[in-house]
This record gives sequence, C-alpha cells and structure tokens, in this order.
Amino acid sequence: MRVLDWTLPKIREATHMTSPSLYAPSAKPTIVPVSAPSRSTANSISTASRRAGITLSIIAVLFLLFDSTIKLIGIEAVAQSLTQLGYPVSLALAIGLIELICITAYVIPRTSFFGAILLTGYLGGAVATHVRISSPLFSHVLFPIYVGLLIWGGLYLRDARLRDLIPFRR
Repeated sequence: MRVLDWTLPKIREATHMTSPSLYAPSAKPTIVPVSAPSRSTANSISTASRRAGITLSIIAVLFLLFDSTIKLIGIEAVAQSLTQLGYPVSLALAIGLIELICITAYVIPRTSFFGAILLTGYLGGAVATHVRISSPLFSHVLFPIYVGLLIWGGLYLRDARLRDLIPFRR
C-alpha cells in the first residue's frame, strides 16, 4: 500500500501517519467509506443451534406464561403461596401483569435482549423472596436461576448478536 505522496518520509516514519493531518494543510484528505456491520451474522448460526435455542426459549416462556396466567386468574393456590411468601394477595394481579409484560418483551425478536434483562430482574426478586423466608435451596431458591439459564441459553443459541457480545470460545 502506497502512502500519500504529500507526506514527508521522516514524519511518516515518526508518527506512522497514513492520512492527512496538520502537517499538510494544503492536501485534500482522502475519504474512506466505513461500512456498517453486516447483518449476515445471523446466518452464522447453525440450524441445530437455532432450533435448540428456540426450544429452550419455548420451555421457559411456557412456564412463565403458566405462572403469570394463574396469577391473573387468581386461583386459591396463588393466594396461599403469596401469603406464605409474605406478600398481600392483592398484589397477584400486578405481579402477573409485570411478568406478562416481561415475557412479551422477550418473545418479540427486536426486544428480546431487553426482555431477557427484565426477566432476569423479575427472577432475581423471586430468588430474594425465597432466600428471605428460608425456602429449600434446590427446589425453591435455585429454581428461578434454572429458568433464567433457559432464557439466556435460548437467546444465546438463537441470536448471533449475543454470541458476538459474549464469546465463550475463540
């Protein structure tokens, strides 16, 4: 590659200069087009990986939809559970709506990262609640973490942008 003709050799060697600067005020700068990131990275995910990611996401979404639905319906088991956890039963509708909004954000491809972040916060609250009342570790305290792993694992397997952001192997 040939360096611009107007650049003095000593300045070029000292500063590794390959573009116009203050040293050459009369020279016209060369405009180099910068390309935007290609959207072809979505094609870099194998079909098997994409299907596995969709499967993990579906499992998590179905569980969370069931959970939010029973809170919205207001069945007796939800009332007993909220009382045991130390929350008023009147919060069941609000908690169910918040969960449904988070799920909706996760299911929409353009907002899936945002939805995963919201669901992570929601599930973190569930972990904190179970730790507060000393629930059993593997069946109650860690269960929201299992669901969170399904959410993020499904998103990681089906979305190349997340793989680019968090590369596990290189």
